[in-house]
Amino acid sequence: MKITIMGAGSTVFARNVVGDCLCAEALRDSEFALYDIDEIRLRESQTILEAMRTAKGGYGKITTYLGIENRKDALRNADFVVNSIQVGGYDPCTITDFEIPKKYGLRQTIGDTLGIGGIMRALRTIPVMEEFARDMEDVCPDTLFLNYTNPMAMLTGYMQRYTGVNTVGLCHSVQVCSEKLLTELGMEDRLEGRKELIAGINHMAWLLSIQDQAGNDLYPEILRRVEEKMSDPDCLDKVRYDYIRNFGYYCTESSEHNAEYNMFYIKNKYPELIDRYNIPLDEYPRRCIDQIDKWKKEYAEILEKGVKEHERSHEYASRIMEAIVTGTPYQIGGNVLNSDQLISNLPAEACVEVPCLVNGYGVHPCHVGPLPVQCAAMNMTNINVQLLTIEAARTRKKSFIYQAAMLDPHTASELSIDEIKNMVDDLIDAHGSWMPEYH
Repeated sequence: MKITIMGAGSTVFARNVVGDCLCAEALRDSEFALYDIDEIRLRESQTILEAMRTAKGGYGKITTYLGIENRKDALRNADFVVNSIQVGGYDPCTITDFEIPKKYGLRQTIGDTLGIGGIMRALRTIPVMEEFARDMEDVCPDTLFLNYTNPMAMLTGYMQRYTGVNTVGLCHSVQVCSEKLLTELGMEDRLEGRKELIAGINHMAWLLSIQDQAGNDLYPEILRRVEEKMSDPDCLDKVRYDYIRNFGYYCTESSEHNAEYNMFYIKNKYPELIDRYNIPLDEYPRRCIDQIDKWKKEYAEILEKGVKEHERSHEYASRIMEAIVTGTPYQIGGNVLNSDQLISNLPAEACVEVPCLVNGYGVHPCHVGPLPVQCAAMNMTNINVQLLTIEAARTRKKSFIYQAAMLDPHTASELSIDEIKNMVDDLIDAHGSWMPEYH
């Protein structure tokens, strides 16, 4: 079996995926094909993964493929392809995505999923993933493409609508959503045997129901404790708790992400909201700098002291592969096309996040039905931007980029139409060769 990792220079992520596979008897003898366009980072990943493979008993083998000219060979006959690329990286592209909007008074926290940062990231990434798709259609047409790259709904939705590649989008937030909520509210005693239903869109999927082992609805107690938490000045999850208070439901992704997915919390006219809700502006650039520094230190330590023992993570990738290979059913929260009206009050073209059963026949999305009307309405403010960005990528028309930015909740709440168009033009110019289709 062959498992190909695109963007394998993301060493920490590649280590988790390959390490998880080495923990699974059905997967550990695979060829792990590492592909990247950065030679240094690819070699670092190879070094770490070879050491991990040896520590895990020497199963499988690691192969490396550097550069676009070797991409087809990396993909050839792959059974699974895992995608974790970041086109343009932190420097220069993420820096550009944050600094130019700041000149217009538009502030962001993460900028990788929605907002002007998410739009630009999608438009840089989709052409590259389109090339991946054409190669896969040629050399591994039956592969399952596991996309981890953000903006999840835009990239996954494009692949599902405009390529022939069997694609599912995967995030980290669904599987830890209710555990985090109950733990932070001091309700750990309700974790065991709990039942839950989560559905919506990536980074804004809703915890629609949560019951304890005996079938008791936990939301009344959750709401009571949320009111207490909101008065805690050190609480870092206030945006999501505010969602519960105002919309009735908790959502999957963190407060620092959701602070910029709407028009409520980051407002020049109300600067006091930043402190009230503990909103970390410019959070993603800080994380990038910290992660780069942390990785340098960790890599040096690994070279000196060896690879630490790997315990199987909560990432879905290896679980999906294992379920398909062995036929043992497993449930995930997956990002799939809503073409079968899985969520009946969201558009068929939307990429939605719903429960999916995985077995020997593949990934099978589950029908959810309608979301509560207010949850669907919140999702639609994001879906509007996602669909218009996908249309911009498909047609290469700048007018759709303008419209996506104009309909972005946070952007539109802060800037005029003229400012939005000027900002988009400035971003495209600054990105230069990273976005040649729009020049």
